Amino acid sequence: MKLQLFTALLTAATLVLHAEDKKSEPNVQQWFADGTMKGFQIVSGTASYKVENGVLVGTTVDGSPNTFLATEKPVKDFELQFEVQVDDALNSGVQVRSHLAKEGDPAPEGAKNGKPLPAGRLYGPQCEIAVNGTAGDFYDEARRGTWWSILTETESVRTDAAKAAFKKGEWNAYRIVVKGEHYQSWVNGVPTADFKQPGDPEGHIGFQVHGIKKGTGPFTVKWRHVKFREL
Repeated sequence: MKLQLFTALLTAATLVLHAEDKKSEPNVQQWFADGTMKGFQIVSGTASYKVENGVLVGTTVDGSPNTFLATEKPVKDFELQFEVQVDDALNSGVQVRSHLAKEGDPAPEGAKNGKPLPAGRLYGPQCEIAVNGTAGDFYDEARRGTWWSILTETESVRTDAAKAAFKKGEWNAYRIVVKGEHYQSWVNGVPTADFKQPGDPEGHIGFQVHGIKKGTGPFTVKWRHVKFREL
């Protein structure tokens, strides 16, 4: 009788803990865990992407410009978490609230060179993945061509700890939160960006494989445990 009571209590406790786990991560999507890239599209270049055991692997292609595996649908407010590992010779990033240029579109507002982008080019805020001290900062990809920490005068966030947060050759944990005009990022738990800008209320998320010089590579960037939650 005691054994039956203990078993029942243990089962009940397990169910409560499982329920609490679900409560702690409501509406969380586990991207790529099913082995597919359903809901995504490759844009802007010809780099290759595949999923191996739940890990998204992006590989450079000689002569290709920057390439992105982008969400088919735009998103607004969200939290994105993942772990990433990148070859030292390659830099990468994740686009947030970014836009796909269409044929006949004028140059994006604020564009550095004032020229229209080629159709299919993804542009907008990008959370940097790199070994050179810029990881976690946001770059205005294919548009202003500079860092959002400079544009928004929030360079104080780029502390020595922030610049040293990314570890070469290791899996690095990222957390990105975008809500309203507020953008934040953390790398391995260290705050790496915190700014506000109203210009991109919604857009695509895109995993970047950076272009490389001819005759170099191939290089890879890998993402795992990718969790997305709408806010």
